[in-house]
Amino acid sequence: MGGPEVRKIRLWQDRIETAVEVSGSGPPLVYLHGPWGIAPDRTFIARLAGANTVYAPHHPGTSRGDHEAVHVLESWLDLVVYYGELLDRLALEAPTLVGHSFGGLVAAEIAAAMPRSVGRLVLIDPVGLWRDDLPVKNWMLLNDTERRPSLFADPQGEAARLFFGVPNDPAARVDALAQSIWAQACTGKFVWPIPDRGLKHRAHRIVAPALIVWGKADRIVDAAYAQEFAARIAGAEIVLIDGAGHLPHLERQDAVIEAVRRATTASSRPQREPK
Repeated sequence: MGGPEVRKIRLWQDRIETAVEVSGSGPPLVYLHGPWGIAPDRTFIARLAGANTVYAPHHPGTSRGDHEAVHVLESWLDLVVYYGELLDRLALEAPTLVGHSFGGLVAAEIAAAMPRSVGRLVLIDPVGLWRDDLPVKNWMLLNDTERRPSLFADPQGEAARLFFGVPNDPAARVDALAQSIWAQACTGKFVWPIPDRGLKHRAHRIVAPALIVWGKADRIVDAAYAQEFAARIAGAEIVLIDGAGHLPHLERQDAVIEAVRRATTASSRPQREPK
């Protein structure tokens, strides 16, 4: 089986060339990856493509050879409008929008800003809200001993091994590590140092049927945040995943795929009117 088709789309007055990986067949689904780049999520995307045509854009600046793109967008608002422009260019009719972590925050913002452009919404351990008693960890500043147990329920398990694995070839190893660090820097530009970007003031506008998936052992964004998101998105459903940390779509992939498919194939609920 071949890899995904990679479409290049020029946006933002032709200043950014966006790479979108397209795979599968079926109803359209847009997947927004987390802060480590798209590479760790490709197995999950391939599973999603078993029932959908999946459009997986690279966040600005995270594509190989296009690192300067992140400098073109100056603000969080720019990023959200940029993704609205991308959805317009893809010309998909109310696709399902799935996002993980940083991508979950972007997905929620799109659904709030353009309610009718999203048919269904799935948020997997998203960032974007803040509680003083449960501060969100800055994943970019974790030391080596903190990183694995913060991201994975089983720090020595297969999912963690694959996520942290690097090529044996020295040059390829340096390249892989550099890509991951740069992807975190590109996405980090828009969420740090202030993790609350104001979504709490806009989430009420989300009208798409929403599913919130959370790893119970998430030590980056505590699973209590699932209720915080659900309280702001009318009718949102929550699925908590046992034996999973911040990356449940990798650590307990079967359970997450089942939850997503159940949510995206359920009888459609009428959208509410945006408030």
